[in-house]
Amino acid sequence: MRGFYEIAAHDPERPALLGDQGTTYGALLDRVNRASNGLTSRGAGPGDCVVTVLKNGLDALTMMLATYQIGVYLVPVNWHFTTEEIDYIVADCQAKAVISPDALTVPELIEGRPATPPPLRKAGSMMLYTSGTTGRPKGVRRRLLDLTPEELYPILMRKSWRHFDLPMDGVHLVCSQLYHSAPYGQAMMALQFGHAIVAPERFEAAATLELIERHRVTNAFMVPTMFHRMLDVPDREKYDLSSLTHLYHGAAPCPPATKKAMIDWLGPVLWEYYGSTEAAVATMVSSEEWLARPGTVGRALDGMTFTIIGEDGEEQPPGSPGLVYIGGINRFEYHGDPGKTASTMRGRAYTPGDIGYLDEDGYLFLLDRRTDLIISGGVNIYPAEVEAALLEHPSVADVAVIGVPDPEWGHKVVALVQPAAGVSAGDELTAELLRHCAPRLARLKHPRVIEYRESLPRTPTGKLSRRNVREAYLSG
Repeated sequence: MRGFYEIAAHDPERPALLGDQGTTYGALLDRVNRASNGLTSRGAGPGDCVVTVLKNGLDALTMMLATYQIGVYLVPVNWHFTTEEIDYIVADCQAKAVISPDALTVPELIEGRPATPPPLRKAGSMMLYTSGTTGRPKGVRRRLLDLTPEELYPILMRKSWRHFDLPMDGVHLVCSQLYHSAPYGQAMMALQFGHAIVAPERFEAAATLELIERHRVTNAFMVPTMFHRMLDVPDREKYDLSSLTHLYHGAAPCPPATKKAMIDWLGPVLWEYYGSTEAAVATMVSSEEWLARPGTVGRALDGMTFTIIGEDGEEQPPGSPGLVYIGGINRFEYHGDPGKTASTMRGRAYTPGDIGYLDEDGYLFLLDRRTDLIISGGVNIYPAEVEAALLEHPSVADVAVIGVPDPEWGHKVVALVQPAAGVSAGDELTAELLRHCAPRLARLKHPRVIEYRESLPRTPTGKLSRRNVREAYLSG
């Protein structure tokens, strides 16, 4: 069998989603086909975009699979986003439909639609929006292949899925939101492997341990903040977690002490991978490999390469740091921004902007997760976007937003604000600026700390070096 659609047709009673919204593969396929036909009836076809603003659960899984068999780009949007943020993405990708509780719901989409497969089946893809230097996000768009999902399956298996070493059966726990690329990819892979899915709306440490025990979860994807919280559960040893064979993590740096504590607790079931929305999965490292080389994020997967480029533009030898370039990735573009696409490429190799080095055996070690990007709780937060929102307030003359190490979240957002002339800094202004952020930015992007400065260092061309600001803040 090759993937979800064939499994559902041949084994319709196989459990697909466990919990309150529980359903079978057959019932889910019925719903997926109705949704696919609902989308095509609204004009959505190969290469078009469909935006979803959905919480984890049956509707999110339905839309993932419905778009994937009609050649559509699924654009999942963070349901914490403000109306303004969502409207921008809808307009920028020229969405054929918006599926959300406030627009068109999934039950409305599928009502009266046939449960037969859509007439033209072609593999779709995800287009996730990431922010650029202007603060406005750009969609990461991959070339669609003229293949059915079943024909694409062996290609995905050969390129990356086989490296996850999962059997064709199991139970997958969704711990993060499905509007992120890694949770989306992991859940999609699990469904193509015939796994049952557990998809709570949010992560809570003790509840996650209970779900693993109750549903005999075999695999999950987490970010290091979740490790930190689970290790803090007072009675964590009482839960039977012996069913876990693969606990993947990525998306943010994991403190070595935290990872070692997780391996000591659960055994060698941790698997880390490194990549990005643009490059997908580029490495994989087992617990045993990591214990032998603490801090590594692994070696390049088959067909992929790493090149380290120094400030002089030359390739660096083992042990010497530089900008990490990943070769062998599937071609992509930033939707509507060829300049941004070109700026990240060196020939056919792509850089996420990370600084790192390779050891003599080709294992990659990262030193800095992008110069400016803030990763808090596994979520990417882009300083330019937060700065742009704060600069809209008349009391702000200048601002620098940086990420500062935090023991729980990995990093927290700190805004260093230069007040406008005649404006007094203090608690009243801080409260006003946070109120100002509310309709403009999702709460997860709000500064945790706002401090005030008489001025901020800029070059003669007006460029702000956040690295210098960050180093000065931390040294002070």
